[in-house]
Amino acid sequence: MRSSRPLRTIACAALLALVLPLHAQTPPGVTPATAEPASTATADGRHTLNLRAADIGVLVQTVSEITGKSFILDPRVEGRVTVISAKPQTPAEIYETFLSVLRVHGFAAVSAGNMIKLVPDAVAAQDGSVGNGGGGPDALVTRLIPLQHVSADDVVKLLRPLAPQQATFTANPGNNSILISDRAGNVERLMQLIRRMDTASDAEVEVIPLRHASAAEVARTLTTLDGAAANGAGNAGPKLIADERTNSILLSGDRANRLRLRSLVAHLDTPLDGGENTQVIYLSNAKAEELVPILDSVAGTLTGQAGGEGAVKSATIQAHGETNALIITAAPAVFRDLSAVVRQLDVRRAQVLVEAIIAEVTDELADELGVQWQSTNFDGERGYIGGTNYGGVGGAGSILGAMTNPLGALAGSNGMNLGWVGGSIELPTGDGTTTIFQVGALVKALRGDGRANVLSNPSVVTLDNTEAQFKVVQEVPFLTGQYTNTSSGGSNLPNNPFQTVERKDVGLILTVTPHINEGDAVRLEIKQEVSALASTVAGAVDLITNKRELTTSVLVPDGGLLVLGGLKQEETSESMQGVPGVSRIPVLGHLFKSRSATRSKRNLMIFLRPIILRDAATEAAVSSEKYNYLRTEQLRMRENKELRYRGDKQPLLPELEDIAPRDLFRNPPPIMPDLPDRPAADD
Repeated sequence: MRSSRPLRTIACAALLALVLPLHAQTPPGVTPATAEPASTATADGRHTLNLRAADIGVLVQTVSEITGKSFILDPRVEGRVTVISAKPQTPAEIYETFLSVLRVHGFAAVSAGNMIKLVPDAVAAQDGSVGNGGGGPDALVTRLIPLQHVSADDVVKLLRPLAPQQATFTANPGNNSILISDRAGNVERLMQLIRRMDTASDAEVEVIPLRHASAAEVARTLTTLDGAAANGAGNAGPKLIADERTNSILLSGDRANRLRLRSLVAHLDTPLDGGENTQVIYLSNAKAEELVPILDSVAGTLTGQAGGEGAVKSATIQAHGETNALIITAAPAVFRDLSAVVRQLDVRRAQVLVEAIIAEVTDELADELGVQWQSTNFDGERGYIGGTNYGGVGGAGSILGAMTNPLGALAGSNGMNLGWVGGSIELPTGDGTTTIFQVGALVKALRGDGRANVLSNPSVVTLDNTEAQFKVVQEVPFLTGQYTNTSSGGSNLPNNPFQTVERKDVGLILTVTPHINEGDAVRLEIKQEVSALASTVAGAVDLITNKRELTTSVLVPDGGLLVLGGLKQEETSESMQGVPGVSRIPVLGHLFKSRSATRSKRNLMIFLRPIILRDAATEAAVSSEKYNYLRTEQLRMRENKELRYRGDKQPLLPELEDIAPRDLFRNPPPIMPDLPDRPAADD
């Protein structure tokens, strides 16, 4: 067995001469390996390794001869090493020493089949595998460490400062594991630390119900206290969360902190000496006066343990209108319930912009044509007088007026009037004589054509579930009664006369109450009224109004347009008056009759569109749109060259971007500009 070792040594040296090119030069002061061996062997097969500033290739060659391993050197593996041994070592111990030397110089051994690659640590971390280059604490290894109780990311952050720079850590959150690549000794040390950290914590979550104190106030007090202690001690401390619905404290942390906080909660959750306390709640949206009766009713139904089982807890609730606040005097448990009700009622309500469109189109046509005959042979004492009298053409008043004043009678009659006068006679009167003209015929032709196109667009903004009313009306006086008595003494003069008058709104009235549902629709309760004064009708004792009223409840989507109602009316009437018999003669009969015809068509439609204003941004957008529209109309008025006062002399609203929200109302623009005393002649 001993005789075969020199042959094996010679074979390994020959193989290294082919694989590992070594420099033949020897630095000054260093004895060549062939001149002086780097190791000495004992009779039992152990070796003593001694090198002084030798090339690392010499060390690799010596270790290869002793251990029988084959190596491949990376070109970047170079340098000089010094190894001093005081006692012989086995080949396995020699190889562990070799791995330690490589580690000191930043190199590592990586297995590659029957060969071992010597590469820098950075390259070895990428090419290494489990059990690289053999065993020992200096071997480069890769381990996958699963975790059970702690987070992989948190462990990596803690271990990074404890590992060398070339060590690699990779956290896998998917299966909560860590991949470590480093020397076997370091990996073993880090695994021991991980095993100590990956243990079940004694931190639990406790629920502590409170009977007297408010959970929110207790949590705020203890959080402030523990926050100051944590800042001084340098730790995070336990966590406290208040559940206001059940009036409980949720407590988490280690057992010692939970025990300390539990005792503090027990001391704070004690009843007050008087049993009741007084609190003030300031409201932001609701009205304090409106909430008082609701809270009184709720307080009357609350029951609790104070004053005996099932006793009713009373509360005193008052409203302070100047600050819009509620003053509540009640037991703590009752106050918590009432404050929860107030918190849910005191919310910002959405607003609704309701736009109504009222469109009315009318078309009226009237035709009138007739001939009336009059004849007289009256000399003041006897004779005859007669003729036709149709109510639609001239009438008796027009004929008699034409007999005394033809021009005045024709001027007061509508349409085209033609008459023929056959002479005049003088009639004696008490003051003298009166001239009577002998009117032979009176012809009247009239055609009337009237059209109207009325469009009204009222709009109003109101809170949800709040009624709003919009009016554009005239207050018209209507006579409702009168009284007059005559004085005594036979003078028959009125004594103490008086009349009662009632003023009524005539015009456009819109009353609406919106109700926003959970979606994007609005339920509207609407009352729409459109009224106007009508022309005088025979037999009427006072003013007459035309009134169109609509009352309904509809469901409209946000921003949708809905027709509420409409009126389509068409009316035609025709009348004819004539002399019996004669008026039926063809052609000639037209001279003895009067015809009139009227036709009236009316279309009235009412539309509605609600827009929900849920936030301040939507309200500002709608308001700016209306504001800019009015300002655009004023700019157009300034550009009208037909006006006497134009340009800067016309009023103009400031730009919306240039004014603060309240500047417009604090310093409004003038309604009319300052006009000069006497305009210039060239203006």
